[in-house]
Amino acid sequence: MRVLVCGGAGYIGSHTVIQLLAAHHDVLIVDSFVNAKPAVISRLESITGEHVPVHAFDLRDVERTEHLFAHERIDAIIHFAGHKAVGESVTEPLKYYENNLGSTFSLIRAMERHGVTKLVFSSSATVYGASAAVPMNEDFPTSATNPYGWTKVMIEQILRDVAQARPGWRIAVLRYFNPVGAHRSGTIGEDPSGIPNNLLPYISQVAVGRLDKLRIFGDDYETPDGTALRDYIHVEDLAAGHVAALARLNSTDTAVSTWNLGTGAGSSVFEMLHAFERAVGRSLPFEVVGRRAGDIAASYADPGRAHAELGWKAVRTIDDMCVDSWRWQSQNPNGYPEA
Repeated sequence: MRVLVCGGAGYIGSHTVIQLLAAHHDVLIVDSFVNAKPAVISRLESITGEHVPVHAFDLRDVERTEHLFAHERIDAIIHFAGHKAVGESVTEPLKYYENNLGSTFSLIRAMERHGVTKLVFSSSATVYGASAAVPMNEDFPTSATNPYGWTKVMIEQILRDVAQARPGWRIAVLRYFNPVGAHRSGTIGEDPSGIPNNLLPYISQVAVGRLDKLRIFGDDYETPDGTALRDYIHVEDLAAGHVAALARLNSTDTAVSTWNLGTGAGSSVFEMLHAFERAVGRSLPFEVVGRRAGDIAASYADPGRAHAELGWKAVRTIDDMCVDSWRWQSQNPNGYPEA
């Protein structure tokens, strides 16, 4: 298939592009490069040995989106595009609603006009809200605790409504848990802007000397070591889930399918810290501070449906995740070059 990857220069998108090409799909990318660096593209091409066409614009630009669909054959879409920082969404809610919803509206309208009926959407475990039991399964009610999470809840509903109104559409909603790690080459990886919001990039930057110490938000949760449990999934396993979901859309009669992509196990902050210390070969400085508002004790997936229906399962360990993260960060101490 010829697959349009929206946000294909981003962290998860770039890893998925590599696996799509390995599965013999044709790939083209659209990316605004607000959350991604142009250097990613040359590195993708170096890893894969293939040229990847790139269209650099914001999907909210209806005219350019229309031009793209009018001039390129597109069989299916993987939609990663969107702002994704939870904290920023709280302080800049309109930015998130305008961007994440607006880009999706533009994309769906173009799909309607040009007869594209297959879509894989990048959702999030944030749609389970703050009070869901664990493990979380796809039949749980959805909610959110921040504007970023609400954009995912809203887009999921929009996609269900569109699929009901458009017979023949096939949509996959993939709810990620906590993506970490990097490509085994160390060539591409996660490069957040500013101080990282997520645990592993933060530890990576402490290990490489860009940050002084890890701040652990609370050690008094009702968990085995007092720190919060999260379902960390290697980005390569996550990318494989997208390829499997795309294949499934060709063989299912279900209009909208929803799958958790996680390992099914929670790892604590201390467990991840110690795994990263094993990867680096030395202890890393940390301090325990107060809990963050909105954080919950435990969040991890029930991935059974994805295993049964997609034949997909996360296989990489937290040690794999940390080794690959450290390889990326140590080879790219300042992330991607700006130019």
